[in-house]
Amino acid sequence: MISVLLITFPFFVLVLCGYLAARRGLLPEAAIPGLNTFVLYFALPCMLYRFGSSTPLPQLLDASLLGVYLVCALVMVAFTVTVTRNRRVGWNDAAFGALVGAFPNTGFMGVPLLVALLGVQAAGPAIVTIVVDLVVTSSLCIALSQLDSAGSHGAGVAAKKALKGVAMNPMPWAILLGTLASGVGLTLPAPVMQTVGLLADAASPVALFTIGAVLARSQSRSAQALPLRDYVGVVLIKLLLHPLLVALVGLAAIQIGVPLQPFALTVMVLVAALPSASNVSLLAERFDANNGRIARIILWSTVFAFLTFSGAVALLI
Repeated sequence: MISVLLITFPFFVLVLCGYLAARRGLLPEAAIPGLNTFVLYFALPCMLYRFGSSTPLPQLLDASLLGVYLVCALVMVAFTVTVTRNRRVGWNDAAFGALVGAFPNTGFMGVPLLVALLGVQAAGPAIVTIVVDLVVTSSLCIALSQLDSAGSHGAGVAAKKALKGVAMNPMPWAILLGTLASGVGLTLPAPVMQTVGLLADAASPVALFTIGAVLARSQSRSAQALPLRDYVGVVLIKLLLHPLLVALVGLAAIQIGVPLQPFALTVMVLVAALPSASNVSLLAERFDANNGRIARIILWSTVFAFLTFSGAVALLI
C-alpha cells in the first residue's frame, strides 16, 4: 500500500496545490479559464494523440471493452437518477448528479496516473472509456436533464446540443487522429512530433493543477449550505459502486466467453475508481443545474479518492 501511495501522492498533491493557489488568491480566478484552455485545446489533445498513435489499433478498437464499459455507464446513470430524483431534485439536478456519478476524471487525471501505475499499455483501454463518456454518457445525461422542460425545447434539442458540444471538443478528434495514425502507421515529422511531445508532457501537471483551481473556484461560488444527503450519496456511488459494478460486469462477461482481457478489465475498474470529472461543473452551470451540489460531489470525490483509488490499486495490482 505504501508503494502505491508513493505513486499516487504526487498527483493528488498537484491538485491540492492548484486548490490552495486559487483559494489563497495566488492564482487569480480570471486566470483559470486560460489554464483550462491550454489543457483542453493544446496539452491534453497532444497527449491523447501521442498515446493513440503509439497504441496498437486492436486495443483502441476493443469492442468487448467498449461494450462492458458502456453497459456499466448506462446502469450507473439509470441507478443514480432513480435513487436521487425526488421532489427537491428534478430531472436537471438528478441528471447532472448521474453524470458526476458515472463520468470519471479520466482525461485530466486518469490517463497520466494509470500510465504511471501500469505503463503505457494502460493508455489504450483508458482512451476507449473516454470516448464512451464523452460521446454517450455526457450526451445522455444532458438530454435527461431537459425532461423537466420537455414542453418548451425538450430532450431532443438538448441531445443535439450535447452532440454539438462533443463535436467541438478537441479530445475525441485527437483520439480519432491518433487511432488513424496507428492504423496506417503514420509518423509525424520529427520537429512536429517534438512539439506534440512538449505539449503532451505539460498535460499532466497543468491538468492536475487546473483541477484544484477549478474545484476552489466552484466551492467559492457555491456558498449556500446543502444537506449532506444531497451529495454524499453520489460521492459514495462514484467511488465505491462504480468500480465494483465494472469489476462484476467485467468478470461476468469473461465467464460467459466475452474476449475481454484481464489487464483491460483492471484498467477499466481503476478508471471507474477515479473521482468525478471536473468539467461537469461547467456543464451544470451552462444548463442551470444546482452547480453547488455538483461542485461538492466533485470536490469530495477528489478528496476521498486519494484513499479509495489507492486502495483499489493495492487490491488489483
